[in-house]
Amino acid sequence: MPQIIDFHVHLPVPGLDRQFIDYYESYVAENGPEKGALVRRWGEAYDRQWREAWSFPDPGPDLPAQEAAKRWYEEAVRCGLERVVVVTGGGNELLAAALAPYGDKLTGFAHHHPEAENSPRLLEEAVLRHGLKGYKIFAPLVRRPLADPSFKPLWEIAEKYNLPVLIHFGILGGGGGIASGVNISPLSLEPVARAYPTVPFIVPHFGCGYVRDLLQLAWACANVYVDTSGNNEWVRWYPYPLTLQDLFRRFYETVGPKRIIFGSDSSWFPRGFARRYLEDQLRACRQLGLPPDAVESIFGGNARMIIQEVRHD
Repeated sequence: MPQIIDFHVHLPVPGLDRQFIDYYESYVAENGPEKGALVRRWGEAYDRQWREAWSFPDPGPDLPAQEAAKRWYEEAVRCGLERVVVVTGGGNELLAAALAPYGDKLTGFAHHHPEAENSPRLLEEAVLRHGLKGYKIFAPLVRRPLADPSFKPLWEIAEKYNLPVLIHFGILGGGGGIASGVNISPLSLEPVARAYPTVPFIVPHFGCGYVRDLLQLAWACANVYVDTSGNNEWVRWYPYPLTLQDLFRRFYETVGPKRIIFGSDSSWFPRGFARRYLEDQLRACRQLGLPPDAVESIFGGNARMIIQEVRHD
């Protein structure tokens, strides 16, 4: 078993989905509360369906940030994880303070909205003042193209500190979630990735329904990585058969083992670390016959290198 670093975890705290709450409130303001309630019921029904399919327990209540961080530290120790990267958790300051006692196991990312006022300053403060080591963005929630010139100062901060930038593309949320938008495809990142070739851009969930686009982007830009996180059940809606093993094969053939990073997309308790995702992904790699050094890179080495190369001065 390689040393495992989970590069994609969410802290289950109140306000975890503030950006989603803002999106929902905007929908309600425009369309009315009855339609908003209906859309929310769609999502809740879909969430129950997939939890039942995976035999996952229902989520417990959100936890205070310190308690959630403590639970995740204990979970990392229990599961033998070398490190867990927490990509969202109630805001930059709250997340940093909650993770501070557990720096040997837990690493945090900034996750404010890129269109927020003074977003570049917030990102620099997240690095210098709060010790965060990356930046998480939900691209379908960003109204302007990622290549818009107004985002240039933000990308320059990422470049200055060699920050990994994890950007979710593709469908977002359960049933009733987001399926379109100006930044729905990973290809919307190409001008940015080319302009900042030293910044490691990581796209999670194998592109979350945009496999071809992500493969083309990764082929064009050697600073683009793929994160394997989640159940990746969107493959069920593809017009042709696509398995987890197929995904690993296609990305391995396109970018090799040094640009594939394991993640679980775990968050809530009592489920905790979604070990089934790890086991399924390890099985897929081993059935493909990937050499041990490639497996080590995917499940720990690549994440370790990216985190170590972040600058704090």
